[in-house]
Amino acid sequence: MGFDIGAVLTNGHPGLLIPALAALGLTFSAIWLLQGRVWAMIYVMVIPFLNWSFGVIPEFQVLAPGQNSLFSQGVSLHPMTIVTGMVFVVRDFVQREMGHRVLILMAIAVSWSFFYAWPVIALASGIAFAISEGVDWLLFTFSKYRLSTRILLSSALAAPVDTTVFLYGADLAKQMQLGLEPGNSLHVWNWVVFVIGKMVGAVVVSAIIRRRENLGLTSPTDA
Repeated sequence: MGFDIGAVLTNGHPGLLIPALAALGLTFSAIWLLQGRVWAMIYVMVIPFLNWSFGVIPEFQVLAPGQNSLFSQGVSLHPMTIVTGMVFVVRDFVQREMGHRVLILMAIAVSWSFFYAWPVIALASGIAFAISEGVDWLLFTFSKYRLSTRILLSSALAAPVDTTVFLYGADLAKQMQLGLEPGNSLHVWNWVVFVIGKMVGAVVVSAIIRRRENLGLTSPTDA
């Protein structure tokens, strides 16, 4: 089976290839004019991709429902959860690259999610990002902690908020799209596993930045 770039770019609607290419061109031009560069491009691409993946890539069942009385609803982990946690770290680097204009990029990325993902997933993601990224932005902007600490703390505050809202949307989307019962995604053990998964990337990046700060290769006071 061949790789169809047109189907990928149009989310399976090849008749929209020309409008999609035009919109992508405008998006990347806007990023460039807003003085965004590599991190900004990655940020705008990864959010729609992640939202798309949650509707297409199946979750991994850590424990099946009913297998254990303590975990009656089961425990699942989506393969992209750790990558999702990295979004907060990427956003922090985008803010260093282009300042508060990162908020414009957030809106652009969420808008693209409505084209590539289930509408309910995109809406949940948009609300989750608006809340959690706002928390992340406030801490990263106004706190006086060193850079490595800001990355870790902003992710620690944002990840639980994002997880709660997103899992609610995913739960609702699966009810509507797949006919699953309520509570299929949003329950306490899924929430714990998702938050831990999202924090893994932040912890690793924070440790790398802390080492560079200690070696004098990165300024702890960078914005």
